[in-house]
Amino acid sequence: MNIEPLSDGKIIDSWKHNALPWMYAVRSGDIESRRLVTDRAVLDAVLACEPTTVLDLGCGEGWLALALQHNGVGVTAVDVVPALVLAATQAGVVDGRVLSYEEIAAGQLKLSADVVVCNFSLLGKESVEGLLRAIPALLKLNGSLIVQTLHPVVACGDLPYVDGWRTGSWAGFGEAFSDAPPWYFRTLHAWLELMWTSGLTLQEMREPLDPRTGKPASVIFRAHMRG
Repeated sequence: MNIEPLSDGKIIDSWKHNALPWMYAVRSGDIESRRLVTDRAVLDAVLACEPTTVLDLGCGEGWLALALQHNGVGVTAVDVVPALVLAATQAGVVDGRVLSYEEIAAGQLKLSADVVVCNFSLLGKESVEGLLRAIPALLKLNGSLIVQTLHPVVACGDLPYVDGWRTGSWAGFGEAFSDAPPWYFRTLHAWLELMWTSGLTLQEMREPLDPRTGKPASVIFRAHMRG
């Protein structure tokens, strides 16, 4: 099957190929920025909302869902990659489901939660736009969307600061990884506009700093459904 190299479909295809090495890398603590900064940052952001229930979209191998469960939170963990959902449930995630963002946007996930969290899992274009439009229907009254993603100002590198597809890279991840997924770059303005047009209002923005560089390791948005 020929998949467009810069597309939402290619992202999923690449992650299916790299599910197992990703699981091992996360569970071995091989990703230094996660170990130093971003894992704790997103967990703290979610727990600050004092949720009873959380929907973890793009849950990967399930580390965040497990951490939330250990804090007494009920979690539904969803990913489009079956091998990652299997790894999550085998590790102890109670409710793991295989669904695509397109299926969620079409209303196939029949639940609501105090917090919906997307931790480095909003990588595409059309799939992400459709998913965010569906978020208000997945939030309970006064619920929050938490998104952690690459900080646009830092992740832009030397390329122009404009929205658009970027090629992926597994630099620093080891030889087990191949066929890096592309990703769709959004400026800060584009992120905020996308949330607004999806019926969400930004309540807070955090910029966790990498102690090695003094620069933001990520950006974390907290948004509410607009009443």
